[in-house]
Amino acid sequence: MSSTAAPRINLFAFSGKIRVLHLSWVAFFITFIVWFNHAPLMGSIRDALGLTPQEVKTLLILNVALTIPARIIIGMLVDRLGPRLTYSALLAISGVLCFLFALADDFQTLALTRFLLGFTGAGFVIGIRMVGEWFPARQVGLAEGIYGGWGNFGSAAAAMTLPTIALMFGGDDGWRYAVGLTGLIALVYSAVYFRAVTDTPDGATYFKPGKAGAMEVTSRGDAILYIIMKAPLLLALAVLAWKLGPANLALLSPALTATIYVVLTALYGWQVFHIIRVNLAVLSGEEEVPEIHKYAFKQVAVLDLAYLVTFGSELAVVSMLPLFFQDTFDLSLVMAGLMAAGFTFTNLFARPAGGLMSDTFGRKKTLIVLLAGLAFGFVTLSQIGPGWWLPLALAATMACSIFEQAGSGAVFAMVPLIKRRQTGQIAGMVGAYGNIGAVSFLTVLSFVSPQVFFLVIAATALAVLAAVTLMLDEPDGHMAEVLPDGTVEMIELR
Repeated sequence: MSSTAAPRINLFAFSGKIRVLHLSWVAFFITFIVWFNHAPLMGSIRDALGLTPQEVKTLLILNVALTIPARIIIGMLVDRLGPRLTYSALLAISGVLCFLFALADDFQTLALTRFLLGFTGAGFVIGIRMVGEWFPARQVGLAEGIYGGWGNFGSAAAAMTLPTIALMFGGDDGWRYAVGLTGLIALVYSAVYFRAVTDTPDGATYFKPGKAGAMEVTSRGDAILYIIMKAPLLLALAVLAWKLGPANLALLSPALTATIYVVLTALYGWQVFHIIRVNLAVLSGEEEVPEIHKYAFKQVAVLDLAYLVTFGSELAVVSMLPLFFQDTFDLSLVMAGLMAAGFTFTNLFARPAGGLMSDTFGRKKTLIVLLAGLAFGFVTLSQIGPGWWLPLALAATMACSIFEQAGSGAVFAMVPLIKRRQTGQIAGMVGAYGNIGAVSFLTVLSFVSPQVFFLVIAATALAVLAAVTLMLDEPDGHMAEVLPDGTVEMIELR
């Protein structure tokens, strides 16, 4: 691999863009604690409310389901309203939902509030736009990696601390106090973030999409690909409805399940309508997009798939790993949580490393290497069983997670370099595909053993590796954005 000088970021500056980076990754860190505050406590929740194994698996799926449309919606909001307001509002709403989950006394209430808490997972998208505004292209991969990696560590922090906090409060309701505490933290930080940041550096322009409702594309072929790539966003929700419907868990009636299918079909039609409306001039041939404003939507599509397998597998594994270690090695709740935390602990350095490698050695080459390592890692995890030496199982888990987290960092090292004014929407769509992966993998887990589950992820990684190799282009040159006065600003991509 050819390399360029490594970008330098002084993380101890605590001013300007570094201050914004720190404030943003803390916001993301808190959203991840809130989003996964149930996972390390699932054993206690299961025992306290008498949940069945299928109900436990259903909660795991519900936790990542709403995040699919939420990331699309949040992506649109952040492009229109700015990251400061959007992040603050999301944190406040998430805090309230935490309290409601902590007060639940039956599976139905748990399921509803867990489903709504899936919206919290969209917080990641907001910081991608914020960091992209504050850092230049030569540093954006590392900066996004720090933001994503340190923020992602929130799930590990939850796994390592919440079981102990629950035990400190004691009794059957210990888990309730632990979950409620995370909600209080989110509420307080929502006010801190709103007062402490701005959307852009002084004097910089915050570019907004010219039209609302869908992304702008620059060719007919891109519009068709965009429409195709929208379908899995709703198909994943249809799979969830099928899983909860009469053919499986029977938690939804036949009539309600059919209604959900009809609504999802209508939503897809509504989205296609808006794609056509926003891009009508391009589709009709009435408008020829100037060459400097064109971008290839296939870049978005391939990154969608790459994030499906990197972050999607992370969400799925984080959700099931504490219980997997508890059952496989007959561990206590606290010890299983600490073991599982190893999978996300590597976020602290692996995701920034993926971004740094992308900035230094090339974004496409880095992603290819990391996807290959990810596939091998999950093949290794598929071999873990009760006969394994526990430290070896932990080492294999952490090694696999390094490739996974670094792969996610490599994906989002490229996202801000496609089309600046649509970064929120692009990040939202790519991020939503991560949740499609989580829903898909967790649905597979509900039918097969953990070992087969790990092999399915490995096979998916190999398929995505082929797509990246054949279709993804290395960002190069400049992208153009139009200033409010009509002049064109060229943004460097290297």
